[in-house]
Amino acid sequence: MAARTRAHVFVSGNVQGVYFRATTRETAERHGVDGWVRNLDDGRVEAVFEGPEADVERLVEFCHEGSDAARVDDVDVTYAEPEGVEGFRIRY
Repeated sequence: MAARTRAHVFVSGNVQGVYFRATTRETAERHGVDGWVRNLDDGRVEAVFEGPEADVERLVEFCHEGSDAARVDDVDVTYAEPEGVEGFRIRY
């Protein structure tokens, strides 16, 4: 079984109101990654990804590009042990 990891990501730029969260959820579900994504009051997007290391890395790479309408300026990532999140959802 592949090693599992958790990535906690903060994405800054023009990342709200551009389908960033919906595209993140679709990408996570396509790769079987669990977690969540939400907008922050300061204009950033915050996300947590849990799953096999290679799949979590695909989601982190996605965050550097974002949705078609997004402009990503910076991605801050920290890694930790998975906490057992199941499914993927958009938090409001």
